[in-house]
Amino acid sequence: AEGTAGAEGAGGARGTVVRRVEDVAERDAWEAVRGARHPDRPTVPDYLGHILDDFQELRGDRLAEDCPAVVGGPGLLAGRAVMVIGQHKGGASLMERQAHRFGMPAPSGYRKAARLMRMAAKLGLPVVTLIDTPGAHPGPAAERGGQAVAIAENLRLMSRLPVPLVAAVVGEGGGGGALALAVADRVLISAGGVYSVISPEGCAAILWKKPEAARAAAAALRPTPRDLLRLGVVDGVVPEPPGGAHRDPAEAAALVGDALAETLSELVPWDPARLLRARAERFRRFGLDTGLDAGLDTGAHDRYADARPHTGRDAP
Repeated sequence: AEGTAGAEGAGGARGTVVRRVEDVAERDAWEAVRGARHPDRPTVPDYLGHILDDFQELRGDRLAEDCPAVVGGPGLLAGRAVMVIGQHKGGASLMERQAHRFGMPAPSGYRKAARLMRMAAKLGLPVVTLIDTPGAHPGPAAERGGQAVAIAENLRLMSRLPVPLVAAVVGEGGGGGALALAVADRVLISAGGVYSVISPEGCAAILWKKPEAARAAAAALRPTPRDLLRLGVVDGVVPEPPGGAHRDPAEAAALVGDALAETLSELVPWDPARLLRARAERFRRFGLDTGLDAGLDTGAHDRYADARPHTGRDAP
């Protein structure tokens, strides 16, 4: 067992979103990160193929290109018309993953997502996002193309979109690349997923300049579903089949589909003013009601303090 809640586990019947912290299994943070990166985990197109009817993929950002790391378009989720946008890591082969930029969108990917969200608002369609990315594309071409601006514009757009928004982290949710699709009314995470402001490797490189500090960085970031639910960063955890989503992709997709449909049924009756007010309040609560124990693992930081370069002054 890999520590993920089973389909008939504490959450109850299939598709029930687990909302109580005590019902979510504890997991070692580093092992959770490794599990979320398992090459056999279902990809976003796998989920779309199982949970949507009449899905029509739409391509291009109408400015530069079509980013292969982002897939999206309208479809029917449990009979309800929705706009779905997700990040595509590619399949198990290295060639396919390279073709999809390892799920790391370029600016054109975020602009494509924004185009589809504006279309959804025009048509009155709820928006569902499926997040599975190590982060935004790190290359110089992406920086020259306005990566930071593209992400920032998505954050602003999603904060004011007048239709229901539900985000689900179905694998790895890394940094601003994930947050650019996660400013939502409800944020869910699969029991085998992780979600953090930066990857453990990136955190270790910045703070400790030592690759083996990634495990300690993972513990400090607290990216596991249980910690995220306790901190209020996610609103619910979606159970997975015993052993993880890669053991039964069809069942994992069915669980995600049920959770999305359940969550949307709550939000669809809300008028735009209520959606926008509650969405803003959700993010303003971050850090206010989680208690002092929500801070970083200072012990883990101290254990690797000697690995940091000596500059003659205390590093921040």
